[in-house]
Amino acid sequence: MTDTPEPRSGALAPSYVPAHGLLTGRTVVVTAAAGSGIGGATARRVLEEGAEAVVVGDTHERRLRETEESLAGEFGAERVSALRCDVTREEEVTALLDLCVRRYGRLDVLVNNAGLGGTADLVDMTDDQWSRVLDVTLNGTFRCTRAALRVMREQPGPRRGVIVNNASVVGWRAQRGQAHYAAAKAGVMALTRCAAAEAAEYGVRVNAVSPSLAMHPHLVKVTTPELLAELTAKEAFGRYAEPWEVANVIVFLAGDYASYMTGETVAVSSQRA
Repeated sequence: MTDTPEPRSGALAPSYVPAHGLLTGRTVVVTAAAGSGIGGATARRVLEEGAEAVVVGDTHERRLRETEESLAGEFGAERVSALRCDVTREEEVTALLDLCVRRYGRLDVLVNNAGLGGTADLVDMTDDQWSRVLDVTLNGTFRCTRAALRVMREQPGPRRGVIVNNASVVGWRAQRGQAHYAAAKAGVMALTRCAAAEAAEYGVRVNAVSPSLAMHPHLVKVTTPELLAELTAKEAFGRYAEPWEVANVIVFLAGDYASYMTGETVAVSSQRA
């Protein structure tokens, strides 16, 4: 299946927002950044917003290299680096962050975008299905956050770093077949709050975004047309979010306009109450 649901007639179409230099001079790491989803949109957006460099990680080698080449061709090879990174493997997480520090001198922003979904009723769900989603989505965010804090707490200056996690409204709202994903994303929100409380003494902020429905190719592959249509109909604008609309909020949280925000989860959603 490759088709995406059509927005309702009259749905508000978004216009791409011009850059305002919100991340000028920052170095940014984005996990699960290959392809055209939220991670890829975030990598592009931070460069547009003036980041000195972005380091992208993903498990899909081909898409990762394609993303690297595309961004390097548009923004310059010196501003883009890529490394295969499976967030379930601590050594690969460490290598990704080490690459950023070694090549660009410091780690200013980490975007924990890696996550894994799927659909299965709880009574039919296997231990492996449950554990795999939790290991990528929650444990992976934990591993990356832990590694980043170890780097950021040692960095000089009053602004030592920012971490932005990708949660989901499913962490707040029930959806059939999503027990593992919902539990993982609710855990990401709780992890965000606790990490923020600990990181404040280092001058590090930790926040999260919580999208409702952002359309990307992987979602189309793992979700039925009927469910996508149902989810789209729940959105007040009658359409799904573009990945760059979520990336805009990530950029806001990563930048100085959010300087007093930490431990917060910001919904990127037009869902009706």
